[in-house]
Amino acid sequence: MDLDWSALWLSLKVAGWATAINLVLGVGFGALLARRRFPGRELLDTIFTLPMVLPPTVLGYYLLVLIGSKGPLGAWLEDSFGINLVFTWQAAVIAAAVASFPLVFKPARAAFEDVDGQLEQAARTLGVSELALFFRVTLPLAWRGILAGLLLAFARAMGEFGATIMVAGSIPGRTQTLSIAIYEAVQAGNDGRANALVLLSSLVCISVLLLAARLVGRRQEGARNVA
Repeated sequence: MDLDWSALWLSLKVAGWATAINLVLGVGFGALLARRRFPGRELLDTIFTLPMVLPPTVLGYYLLVLIGSKGPLGAWLEDSFGINLVFTWQAAVIAAAVASFPLVFKPARAAFEDVDGQLEQAARTLGVSELALFFRVTLPLAWRGILAGLLLAFARAMGEFGATIMVAGSIPGRTQTLSIAIYEAVQAGNDGRANALVLLSSLVCISVLLLAARLVGRRQEGARNVA
C-alpha cells in the first residue's frame, strides 16, 4: 500500500520540538520546586501536573482560548507580529509540549530531590558558584531520571491527539500528525491504511521505550562500576 510518510515526519518534528521545549522548562521548573521553598509551591506543582489528568479535549480547549485569535496570547501575537498560531504545526508543538510536560517535570523534580545535599554543600565550600554547581554536580547526578522522563515525553508527544486536533486541525502535510492520520483513516473506512499507520506508530514508540530502558540500564551499570 502507498503510505504517506509526511504524517510520520511531522510527528517526529513535533515531538522533537516539544521534547526540546520540555527539556528547558520541565528541568528548570523541576529544579526550582525541588530546591526552593516559597508560598504556593505545591499549588504550582498541581498546576504543572494537570495536563497529565485533564481530558485532552479540555486541555485543547484551554490552549485554544489562550492562543486563538481572541485569546490573550493569540491576540497579542497577531496584533504585534501578525502571527496566527492556530492550525499550524507550531500549534501542534505547543499542544504536544503541554500534554507531555508533566512527564519531564515530575521525574526531574524527583531526581533533583534525590541528589545528596552533602555533595552540593561540599562543592560550595570549594568556592563553586551556584550556576557551576548546578551544571557540574546537581544535573549530572539527576540526569538518569531526567533522561527517562524526556524519552517518555517524546513517546507521549508522538501520540498526542485530542489537544492537537483542536488547536492544529488535520491538514495533510501541514498539521496532520500520525495519530490524527490514523483517526482520519478509520473515519474513512480505510482499514489497510489505518493498520499500517498503527503498526508504524507502535514500532516508533516501542523503539523509544527500549532506548529509554537501555540508556537508563547503562547508566545504572556505570554507577555500579564506579562504586
